[in-house]
Amino acid sequence: MKDDTETDIGAPFAAASAQGALSAAPVGWRAGAAAASSASPQAAGGPSQPRPPHVLIIVENLPVPFDRRVWQEAEALRDAGWRVSVVCPVGKGHDALHETLDGIEIRRHPLPQASGGRLSYLREYAHALSAQLRLAAQAHAAAPVDVIHACNPPDLIFLVAAWRRLRSGTRFVFDHHDLCPELFQTKFARRGRLSAVFLAVLKLCERATFALADATIATNETFKRLAVSRGGMNPDEVWVVKSYPRPERFRRVDPDPSRVSPGRSLVGYVGIMAEQDGVDLLVRAMAVLKDRGRDDIDCVVVGDGPALAWLRNLALKLGVEDRVDFTGYLTGDPLLATLSAVDIGVIPDPPDDFNSKLSMNKVFEYMMLGLPFVQFDLAQARSESRQAALVAPEGTPEALADGIAELADDPERRDRMGAWGRDVAAREFRWDNEAAKLIEAHAHALAKRSRRLRGA
Repeated sequence: MKDDTETDIGAPFAAASAQGALSAAPVGWRAGAAAASSASPQAAGGPSQPRPPHVLIIVENLPVPFDRRVWQEAEALRDAGWRVSVVCPVGKGHDALHETLDGIEIRRHPLPQASGGRLSYLREYAHALSAQLRLAAQAHAAAPVDVIHACNPPDLIFLVAAWRRLRSGTRFVFDHHDLCPELFQTKFARRGRLSAVFLAVLKLCERATFALADATIATNETFKRLAVSRGGMNPDEVWVVKSYPRPERFRRVDPDPSRVSPGRSLVGYVGIMAEQDGVDLLVRAMAVLKDRGRDDIDCVVVGDGPALAWLRNLALKLGVEDRVDFTGYLTGDPLLATLSAVDIGVIPDPPDDFNSKLSMNKVFEYMMLGLPFVQFDLAQARSESRQAALVAPEGTPEALADGIAELADDPERRDRMGAWGRDVAAREFRWDNEAAKLIEAHAHALAKRSRRLRGA
């Protein structure tokens, strides 16, 4: 059933994009305008102007443009000639309910934060789903949406895409950020009948998401294999798009002088602070170092999250509140100046089935800054960091403290590791290459919609 009169989409636009020619895509769309118009249902009544394809990106985990990966994806699609809309929550200083930034239309909604219990997540997800359905309808009313691009978690946004599919034939691209079943097991490790029911529902939602997807975007090869083996996806319909930062936005600058002290080492963490992120292990490692008499090592923790208040209290309880500085969220120059003062980065995510499969943004960011770092033995992160990281052999505060102390006492090794990581990042971390794959995935989904319209 359709609720809108469709306007034709330039099919040659999809063909040009599908070749991975990011810069050529808008040209291909314009060049095909005449052919697209002739295929349009409106053609019998006179020529019509083809419209750019419209993609609606829906993300629940973070607001946009604060979510770096999602914002870079939105910019790449815009630069390829797409009309781009975003639905996301408010927060992190982005509280306008409706605005247009750099040509990208953003609709935001309030989102009550889960308190940590399973039922609180259900309330959050129900509220978000209701807002997403409403705002997706508004975006479609402004201009027919051709593709919905859903960023998990949670694996419920497929319901919005399914509704738009039934109403107007909208195609669906699944941007697979997290493994929701593994994340649930990490958060709620205790067993019980209710937990088993929740886990079964999560697995069902994941399968339904893959089943509906016209294309899937994976953050690494591990996720691609899971999309094929667990999600039943055709390998040719899964694109790996890594979360490399743009080098012009993530670079070394003059360090914050208030954080530079001769003879002292500064340890740094940047990112979300939730239960599964292991920042408590970093705080405990700082307490271990204090107990060992290491008064020459300080720590700065940049970011926010549901565990922040608990982490501040933990630092106070362990007597390291004067050594661990929680800055809250930083962006732009203050963020870069803080990270440029750091001597040793840390990725404290504990080793488990969830974290071992993730590509950590911090790996790419630290390497791009030429910052050596300590991490636990996580299979995916280890394969991406290689010589840029010192791997702590056990997932304990003591092992993390050992790694920090080892690098603090060896500045020459830090320099070698940092230089190696920076060189690899300069050669391999090319967002433009990832953006081309992103455009190809959307062109694939768009081609399915174009075929449907021509057959209507």
